Amino acid sequence: MGEFIVDADVLARTRFGTSQLTETLAGIAILRHRQVQPWHLAWRDAHVAAFEARLADDPVGAALLRAAFGPSWTADFLTVPPAAPDLGLEQELGYLESLDDDRIRADLEFATGPLPRELTAGGLAHTAAQLLRWTWECTIRAEWDRRLRVLRADVVSRIARLGSEGWSGALDGIAPGVRWLANGRLQVNAHPYPPRDIRGSDLMLLAAHSRRSWVSWHLPDRYAVVYPVTGVLAAGPAPLPEPLVRLLGRSRARVLTRLGTPRSTSALTAETGLPLGSAGGHLRVLLDAGLVERRRSGREVLYWRSPTGQALVDASADAP
Repeated sequence: MGEFIVDADVLARTRFGTSQLTETLAGIAILRHRQVQPWHLAWRDAHVAAFEARLADDPVGAALLRAAFGPSWTADFLTVPPAAPDLGLEQELGYLESLDDDRIRADLEFATGPLPRELTAGGLAHTAAQLLRWTWECTIRAEWDRRLRVLRADVVSRIARLGSEGWSGALDGIAPGVRWLANGRLQVNAHPYPPRDIRGSDLMLLAAHSRRSWVSWHLPDRYAVVYPVTGVLAAGPAPLPEPLVRLLGRSRARVLTRLGTPRSTSALTAETGLPLGSAGGHLRVLLDAGLVERRRSGREVLYWRSPTGQALVDASADAP
């Protein structure tokens, strides 16, 4: 499925958002692979031993995961998109737990081929749901508030780019193989699958702490593209120009350098680690000094560097 064929109605209804089930599934994928992005490594190292112990105690669940994750395909029953963005895990697991064993085995065979003996057991939907619950409770839930701030920062940034640059700008750099092709065509991966006409359907773009992007659907009319949160958000902050730090102070300089593209106060809080009140205070000072500009976008107020602010950042970066 290399491309979606869309129309103006699909694009008008397309929503960015998050999904706790998607985040949990992305976490399982990271725990199952040794090669991960540097910003995922510390989290994986902290939880992989417990995850492997959990699978050792659950041979059916371990076999299910091995069969579910193919080289280029993940079993459909695991990747069903939510009915709406930003739902909780239990709201999404209801559909998974309604599936019968025959449906799950068919999806697993499509993903990786003939199934091992362990997957002749019954209750596969319950087994899968319990694995997802364990991963959420034991590896993600404690840091969900921080993760959610990072995900929403990415979402707000892309919505802002959609307003100013259209779909080409909003999807620029979102994930390898995902881009706007114009003329009602959205490339969703680099695989040589035939185009799929989704006119008349709903489409979501879900940010996640994931290794890669993937496509999911609930036929006949619900589709989603999951994309990895921008590395600059998930990773630590870049070094600041010292002349700018001496002029503005470290926290204020950090705020100004993050405003190359529009950001909300909540996005800056996620990116910089500053308390919400502190980030807002620095923005007010920078706004009064003419270094940033602002405008409202829906429920958010977005800030970005003014020409004067941009000149200051550029001059600081070039200073010896």
